Amino acid sequence: MAAIASQQADRSFTERHSAVSEMPDELRADVRMLGESLGRVIAEDGGPDLLSDVERLRKAVIAARRREISVDEVAAMVAEWPIERSVQIARAFTCYFHLVNLAEEHYRIRILRSRDTGEAALPDSLAQAVAELKHDLGEDELTRLIADLEFRPVLTAHPTEARRRAIATAIQRVSAQLAEYNAPERGAQERQEAHRRLLEEIDLLWRTAQLRHTKLDPLDEVRTAMAAFDETLFRTVPRVYRSLDAALAEGTGTREPKAKAYIRYGSWIGGDRDGNPNVTARVTREAVLIQADHVLTALENAATRIGRTLTVSATFGGPSKDLADAIALAVDDHPELVSELATRAPREPHRQWMLFVAARIAATRRRDLDLAYRSPDELLRDLRTCQASLVAGGAVRQAYGEIQQLIWQVETFGFHLAELEVRQHSQVHATALEELREGKTSERTEEVLATIRMIAWIQERFGVRACHRYVVSFTRSADDVAAVYELAEHALGARAPVLDVVPLFESGEDLANSADVLSGMLRIPAVQRRLEQAGRRLEVMLGYSDSAKELGPAAATLKLYDAQAELASWALTNDIRLTLFHGRGGALGRGGGPANRAVLAQAPGSVSGRFKVTEQGEVIFARYGHPAIALRHIEQVTNAVLLASTPSVESRTADAAARYRLLAERVASASERAYRSLTEAPGFPEWFGLVSPLEEIGSLRLGSRPARRGLGAPKSLDDLRAIPWVFAWAQTRVNLPGWYGLGSGLLAATRTAEDTAPSAPATTAAVPPENGRAEPTTEIGRAESTAENGRAGSPVEIGPGLEELRRAYREWPLFASLLDNAEMSLAKTDRQIAARYLALGGRQDFADQVLAEYDLTRELVLAVTGHSRLLESRRVLSRAVQLRDPYVDALSHLQLRALSALRAASDLSGDERERLETLLLLSVNGVAAGLQNTG
Repeated sequence: MAAIASQQADRSFTERHSAVSEMPDELRADVRMLGESLGRVIAEDGGPDLLSDVERLRKAVIAARRREISVDEVAAMVAEWPIERSVQIARAFTCYFHLVNLAEEHYRIRILRSRDTGEAALPDSLAQAVAELKHDLGEDELTRLIADLEFRPVLTAHPTEARRRAIATAIQRVSAQLAEYNAPERGAQERQEAHRRLLEEIDLLWRTAQLRHTKLDPLDEVRTAMAAFDETLFRTVPRVYRSLDAALAEGTGTREPKAKAYIRYGSWIGGDRDGNPNVTARVTREAVLIQADHVLTALENAATRIGRTLTVSATFGGPSKDLADAIALAVDDHPELVSELATRAPREPHRQWMLFVAARIAATRRRDLDLAYRSPDELLRDLRTCQASLVAGGAVRQAYGEIQQLIWQVETFGFHLAELEVRQHSQVHATALEELREGKTSERTEEVLATIRMIAWIQERFGVRACHRYVVSFTRSADDVAAVYELAEHALGARAPVLDVVPLFESGEDLANSADVLSGMLRIPAVQRRLEQAGRRLEVMLGYSDSAKELGPAAATLKLYDAQAELASWALTNDIRLTLFHGRGGALGRGGGPANRAVLAQAPGSVSGRFKVTEQGEVIFARYGHPAIALRHIEQVTNAVLLASTPSVESRTADAAARYRLLAERVASASERAYRSLTEAPGFPEWFGLVSPLEEIGSLRLGSRPARRGLGAPKSLDDLRAIPWVFAWAQTRVNLPGWYGLGSGLLAATRTAEDTAPSAPATTAAVPPENGRAEPTTEIGRAESTAENGRAGSPVEIGPGLEELRRAYREWPLFASLLDNAEMSLAKTDRQIAARYLALGGRQDFADQVLAEYDLTRELVLAVTGHSRLLESRRVLSRAVQLRDPYVDALSHLQLRALSALRAASDLSGDERERLETLLLLSVNGVAAGLQNTG
């Protein structure tokens, strides 16, 4: 094992040196300037000695990567500092990562803009998809596909955002000043002032506490999510539609749009009560009211802005008869208001009307029922009346410009902003029904009934669309779905709200039985009625997090694919318009990764123009924190949804899936055995708690939801939620949920193939040399495996099935996505640092097993992909990982110091323990920022 670690250290040095040399000049300049600015702030606040210590550690971890010093020497340096000094150094590296992340975001935005030359469609854009589909399908089929298009991102409050909201806000202010500083039109004096303001904001970032002192409640989480709407989503959505409309036909903005509003945001924030007793019916009510206030404010501001600028004179474009009649009716109903508007905008009827519309939206927000709109449909009718009048008067650019954008915003967000979804565990419903049948109700059962009554109130106030989906966690049978409808009758009888109960399948067994459960649902009268009312639409949710935690990443990925294929076939047989709801996390161990590639890897027939997915924690702000990045993300996903829904792509995917079916089964079976041999071993949960900051993560106050089910230390994986499971492994630099078991699965696939081709020569994991060309070899492989007997140290011989794995990687999108995601997770793993964490548990057998599987997986992933190094084909991501690694090492050493002391000493004073925990939690924050990956 020492030899393998040494070889990987050599590769790490070579890769980092290459990454540094490839760093673009613009990005290098920003990183250097921000780093120097932070250093200046640190020296001003903590003195030159603090900055000197930060620099000592920075240079030491880089030297360790170059193998000029040992990691033991770095650990010894860290151990010499007082805890207070270590805390300050941890703060420094964490702030540095926030600034580096910002520099990379700005560079990404510059690259996106530079590529958008107008000469050719951007890859993965709406324009590229439309052009391709026009050629392949023709105009009629493209029109049908666009008409059925749906993208439903669902924001969730799963606690994966490690930063405080105050820190995120401070970073946004730094971002604004960095943009000012880099603006090309700035003169020297303006640039100097921008730099002064930049230093001011970096200084404030440094002085802002990085740890939360109070636990978030669900309404805090709602307000945090609203920042993404206010800053980005509201303005970005109509830009997406405009982009699609321009791709569909010439003349967007001068004709009736061909693009429809196909995005519908959902939210679990304030509605997800599964395992979270802090989410109550009152919280759900407040959540929808907060959402409504934000969207109505945004709509009012947009209508007011349009009204103030729509100075079309009646002389050049008089009102249509419909608009004139509408204004006359408004005079009758609200004479003083309309008279005032007429005085402010004489002979400008369209301006008067839009200002009147803005006043009505404001009244809707204030609940002034005399003037308020009763529904978004009423508002849309008024906007279209104005639009049609402008068209009749020849002012088509005004009609199909800003007014059309406002129409798209109303169609997308309504008066509720996001469709609030309720989620609860099936066992809660079963217990509630049992109590009601016995004539008794506990407090929890009363809360279930109150929740259903609250859904009815929301529908009465904001319409059915605002809240009608009820997700049932751990759905095991159709009875779990029927239970919700029965509870609704108990709550309100004939006045029960409209409900679409969504079964959530999470475990391997439940995924396998999902089609049978849906068949049972079709026999439920309430479901039959909803299918008739909704055009035979049905929604099913698939859980990625818990299935991956139970089965391991490879087996879960393949099991989910099989479930999708079976459900798509079931829907076709039963004449159902099925929407699969993908419960993906942000981290790779919870189904994360590039969203557009995930869509293209779905089973044939499972997309059909519709894609719904959770957007969780830090992913919300990573994807929707900046308008340019949000626009690119939505376009990429839509591109993938359109392409994945075409017969040619579905056919290619189906052929590849059939061709490599047996191969996939071999990989899944062996990978699951390897995964379970570790995670189900006696003592593993306790060991995991010792080698990771699992317990301490709960002190970060990441969200309102408890970190585990039940009380006390976890006795099995079932006691752990998927988020802290993935988060804790990321902190240890192991990233185990993203790759563990895959190496054993790939190895088994090569060896099983040998049985069917005994004459083929055996090879090792044929890792390409530095020139990037794969060269087969017949030597014994370097990898060490636990696949057969769980013992590390045995050389592994790769069978002839390697070539079939390589073909599967080239031809099957699902298999390529699986390996690419694992490769990304492996790239963020550091073997040397990981070994130091694993040693804390006092179980060398577990540590050896994990490291051996890492070695095996790394070698085989490289062999199958044909890469000479991890992320070889993804230069930007590879560069980011390689450049960050040494600085993440610094925080890991600080964390290891705190974690080791906390695990080793039982007689710490309260003050000592508190100081060590502060250091630990600060380092957790920093590692999360450095890896850009939590849960």
